[in-house]
Amino acid sequence: MIRQFELVERVKAYDPSADEHVLNRGYVFAMRAHGTQKRANGDPYFSHPLEVAGILTGYRLDTASIVTALLHDTIEDTGITLDDIELFFGEEIARLVDGVTKLNRIELQSERAKQAENFRKLVLAMSQDIRVLLVKLADRLHNMRTLCFIDNPEKRQRIAKETMEIYAPLAERIGMQEMKGELEDLAFAELNEHGRDSIVARLKFLRDKGEEIIPRIISQLRDTLSNNGLNAEVYGREKSPYSIWRKMQHNNLNFEQLCDIMAFRVIVDTVEDCYRALGIVHGSYPVIPGRFKDYISVPKPNGYRSLHTGVFGPERQRIEIQIRTRDMHEVAEFGVAAHWHYKQGGSLTDGRQYQWIRHLLDILDQAGSAGDFLDNAKLQMFADEVFCFTPKGDLITLPAGATTIDFAYAVHSEIGDHCVGAKINGKMMPLRTVLANGDQVEVLTSPAQTPSPTWERFVITGKARARIRRFVRTREREQYAQLGRSILEKTFREHALQFSEKAGEEAIKAFKQASVEDLCAQVGAGHLTARTVLESVYPSTKKRPSLYERMMPRARAKRASKADEGGVPINGLIPGMAIHYAGCCHPLPGDRIVGVVTTGKGVTIHTIDCDSLDVYSDSPERWIDVSWKVDAESPSTYTGRIDVTVLNEPGSLGNLTTVIARGEGNITNLKIVNRTAQFFDILVDVEVRDVKHLNEILAALRATPSVTAVERARG
Repeated sequence: MIRQFELVERVKAYDPSADEHVLNRGYVFAMRAHGTQKRANGDPYFSHPLEVAGILTGYRLDTASIVTALLHDTIEDTGITLDDIELFFGEEIARLVDGVTKLNRIELQSERAKQAENFRKLVLAMSQDIRVLLVKLADRLHNMRTLCFIDNPEKRQRIAKETMEIYAPLAERIGMQEMKGELEDLAFAELNEHGRDSIVARLKFLRDKGEEIIPRIISQLRDTLSNNGLNAEVYGREKSPYSIWRKMQHNNLNFEQLCDIMAFRVIVDTVEDCYRALGIVHGSYPVIPGRFKDYISVPKPNGYRSLHTGVFGPERQRIEIQIRTRDMHEVAEFGVAAHWHYKQGGSLTDGRQYQWIRHLLDILDQAGSAGDFLDNAKLQMFADEVFCFTPKGDLITLPAGATTIDFAYAVHSEIGDHCVGAKINGKMMPLRTVLANGDQVEVLTSPAQTPSPTWERFVITGKARARIRRFVRTREREQYAQLGRSILEKTFREHALQFSEKAGEEAIKAFKQASVEDLCAQVGAGHLTARTVLESVYPSTKKRPSLYERMMPRARAKRASKADEGGVPINGLIPGMAIHYAGCCHPLPGDRIVGVVTTGKGVTIHTIDCDSLDVYSDSPERWIDVSWKVDAESPSTYTGRIDVTVLNEPGSLGNLTTVIARGEGNITNLKIVNRTAQFFDILVDVEVRDVKHLNEILAALRATPSVTAVERARG
């Protein structure tokens, strides 16, 4: 373990003004608080916070960060309280310790829920002070170094996966490449031990084989630069096993095809020297096409700046060369710790390199739950990026595979909400178009446009997905509330009663809802039945049959005769949200239909003769009289299902599809359900306008020689 005076000397070596008294007090306080506690490997527990503090001294962090590292587990694992920390060490250190401490009142939740809630707390804390994240990363790094001492393999896997998905991307986001690489490699060793061992074995083989080549390459690169009047430091760096594995998987390459297993760094004095060095290298060695990247002109979001290029270098070896100044190298190695911004006492969410934190806060604001936030935040913490530009030349950084909708939301949430189209490099393109490096994107908006639920299928940024989901949830709740109010009013009327706000207020107490709107939404979504709400307000109705129930023998006939009349209007619904069409009977315009409130789905539309309706015969309050309202705003096509038997001979399937196409039907799905030596039984889903259109197609199929039987499918 690091001794007390050694820790103080480490901090004083890079920060002579460090408060030695506070460091000594933090050391003793933490050691006494953890007392005789032991870690899984048998070491005193205090060795863990001490090692975390030691890691942070390597990044030259300030006194408050080092003391926070010493105290970071005291609240969680000992009897020490946050008030005790504030009393002994002041408000600043107490705030940092609280930010690093996990929530301790979520024991009854699942592991995923705990992870999500703790991550949400961490994001809020680090948005106020980035040092919280630095301490948390050092804490995770030491835990990963000692992961092998945990006996439970499932727990090791869970910790390693969490490290790979959350903590390594966070380290990359603040530019701490060395820490990110070690976290990834330690997690990789747990998650895929065999894969890592194979990479390590190949690296050892290359290392032994090229033991003399690497120094010669370094010497020749240095001489090439020097002969052209440029003094530079040159050294080699081996990529980590995980970064090699990821590149092989991502680019579908084998080990021999990689050119950057060994990267060579060229360190010069100025930015001008960087571009001079690049010119010398490109003038001296053949360039590997597609390998040049200029992160000086367009830095990464974490502030990383360098020139990357791939060449057939000395001794005809495929190598990667990174060219940077000493200041750039400092940032590349230490990331945010190199800036010492926290010395200034301001928020670290200012500046382009911290936009990602603001994006996480935006996602947190839009997310419906901690689980949603965690999923969307993982999308936001991407590694592979594309750089696009607005018409004014502003740089927008997005994950590889991002679309114009992602771009619109990255510019501003309101622009994303009202996006109707986009020009990419001056040409109109679909909203789902995947963007490439250097694209200039002009987003076209309309005040009448709102987010479409279909956008969620192709957006990939967490911010866009969270915003779209929030809109869908809000619209869906409005529709459920409208539907639920109609159902309640109908049920109350059947008992010669009236549903009013006063009645609703009585019910919300019984069902613990926040408002009458919430109660209506629960009924509309099918989580509560209107009958139970009625009985909670008027208990005397429990034994009294409703008017509907007294007329049950004639109810279905009445629905059939009135199906073409007005029915209950359900306007403004977005397809797939609060209304959908039953897959058992595939209703089409022209069919007589009925609506049934289905739990969690809103209203399901069935044909009036659908056999599935028998399931709901004992729940009359869930039935709604509806009818088709076909107008310009209604969908132009609906899906009908047909059951076809065709001869098992060449051309039969072709004849089937040709007849449907000639009838202006569009096949959306086709499934062979039975096959014999003579016949095929096929289910075909066809997009049609209405029942009449489907019947015309059925008639044409019946006239086709290769079709032996055809009828509209049920079920």
